[in-house]
Amino acid sequence: MRLFARILHLSVVLFVLCMACGVLQASAEGRYGSTEITNWQMKWGSPDGETGREVPLADEQGWMEVHALQGTPELPKGISSAWTRITLPENGYTSPAVYINTLYALHVKVYAGDRLILEGDRSFIHDNYSLLIPLSTQDNGKTLYIWTETLQDRIGIKDKVLLGEHSLLIKDYSKNGLVDVVLGGAFLFVAIVLFVCSFYLNKEYFPIAASLSIVIASTGILSITYSPFTYTFFSYLGPLSVVLFDLALLSLLPALTFLFEKIFGSGKRGIIRRFRKFQVVYSMFCMVCLIVNYLSGNRLVEFYYFVSASVIGIIMILQFILLTACVVLFSLRGNKDAITFAVGFGTAAVTGAGELVWYYIRQGNYDLIYWKWALVVFILSLIIILGRRLALNHQQVVKYSRELELFNNELQRSEKMEIISELAASVAHEVRNPLQVTRGFLQLLSEKSSGDERRYLFMALSELDRASNIITDFLTFAKPEFEKISLLSVQDECKHIESILLPLCHLNGGKMVLEVAGNLWVKGNSSKFKQAFINIIKNSIESLGEDGSIHITAYAKGDKAFIHIKDNGSGMDPWVLSRLGEPYFSSNKTKGTGLGLMVTFRIIEAMGGEVRFISTKGAGTESITTLPLAEAPDGSGSYEAKLV
Repeated sequence: MRLFARILHLSVVLFVLCMACGVLQASAEGRYGSTEITNWQMKWGSPDGETGREVPLADEQGWMEVHALQGTPELPKGISSAWTRITLPENGYTSPAVYINTLYALHVKVYAGDRLILEGDRSFIHDNYSLLIPLSTQDNGKTLYIWTETLQDRIGIKDKVLLGEHSLLIKDYSKNGLVDVVLGGAFLFVAIVLFVCSFYLNKEYFPIAASLSIVIASTGILSITYSPFTYTFFSYLGPLSVVLFDLALLSLLPALTFLFEKIFGSGKRGIIRRFRKFQVVYSMFCMVCLIVNYLSGNRLVEFYYFVSASVIGIIMILQFILLTACVVLFSLRGNKDAITFAVGFGTAAVTGAGELVWYYIRQGNYDLIYWKWALVVFILSLIIILGRRLALNHQQVVKYSRELELFNNELQRSEKMEIISELAASVAHEVRNPLQVTRGFLQLLSEKSSGDERRYLFMALSELDRASNIITDFLTFAKPEFEKISLLSVQDECKHIESILLPLCHLNGGKMVLEVAGNLWVKGNSSKFKQAFINIIKNSIESLGEDGSIHITAYAKGDKAFIHIKDNGSGMDPWVLSRLGEPYFSSNKTKGTGLGLMVTFRIIEAMGGEVRFISTKGAGTESITTLPLAEAPDGSGSYEAKLV
């Protein structure tokens, strides 16, 4: 209870402290909260050009009212400069400052009355200024005069102006565009890692990974070099940033089309490939214009701006339309990659195309904002597609490895079978003849012998018969073709096999259950058919323990006959199961030569069927034999039958 009381007391104290801090923060914000200025006046400069040295303090002609919600007014033709005057309200700030989030101009001068307090001049094409103008307490209630000059189609203040404490406004000033720089840096890091990893991929995926890394890196550079943070705090890098922005944009468009082509193909009549080639040629043309403009000291800046901004924007809209149409077609066909690409690219395309259209409607009086976040979604979709491709490739490699292992095992088995077949064919006949002669003489001797001598001769005859059976197995394996092929009733054959092996099954303490469908026919040799299944059933009988049983089932399914022989014997380990059918390998180490199952496999194979075994140690074994069905003798052709 004491511990609970202390925790409750501590919680109450923390709650009171938090409430007190909240009140203090609210009072501080109320005392030093910023003041929004949403109205000011603008006056166009003279057509002959103006330097902004003389402040129009007494000139009251030509001024027009501007509201923050209306944006910047349209710049008249032939005019490249303008004056903006902002009347500062009375305030009690200790260190006052004016924060202008977005000001369109290339050359800026700010006056408090007739006193110059700030000047900025850019020799590169990036007209987005973010200004924090510190003031003195003597500037309270004065009018700010801002002279702006540009070479583009927009000029002036875009949004509201804030007047407040310098210590508070500097936070917004320093954070303006910082997220774009962080996002761009993350893109560049991911692009570098992906590009390095692409060298470890096979040749099929290297172009996809490399082009994707170019797309991601270009997006990162665009995000950094488009951010006002770069030009506000690293203005000396402005010319380089503009060049990098153009190069990134000119690399992004063809790389994106190339990536799309590698993933989905060149499209109908090679339209995607042709568009990609056009983009490459046009990007190279823009790069040449960039170099020429730089060498000429920006004398061709207006022409370069037209080919690298206005025309490129139209090409981007066409690209979005083309790739979106192709993605929709692929998605309708059920392509999973196309669906993923459609989600990502659709987000980027709709956002980018919408912002570009709005940019042209506003005649350039708009900053593209949402495109980079849409590209995040798009890049994630591309990474997902590449990851899925690599995962599928890995699955195929694993699949091919397993198939290759099975093929090697089958090849080794075939080589062994071929060696044994040749050996059996060449030796069996030569060995059988002297064995038969020897057996004949021993049988004559046994008739004239008695006692132990006769018993020994009977043992010799038994071993000779065993050797003859082994030779017969060899001959069956070496020549599994049947001299006489006929229609066999599976039911009749299985009943005959049951009658042969049932006494042996009872002798081993087991029972045999037969469930075979009637009207089930196959083609083959009766004696060979019996030999094959007797070998299987004998192995089952030898594995039985107490209360053992063998269940024989046969039925038709499709155009195949299925024969199951299932026992509840001792079962086999997986390694034993994998070696069944090998010569001289017996699943029972105390009995057999391993030739029986080898002959069984060869007979069933010659009949056009196959045998497979399912076994669990201690739970029994099941053999499943499939054979091609044959048409019934009455010509009915019916393969379906009920169990009898």
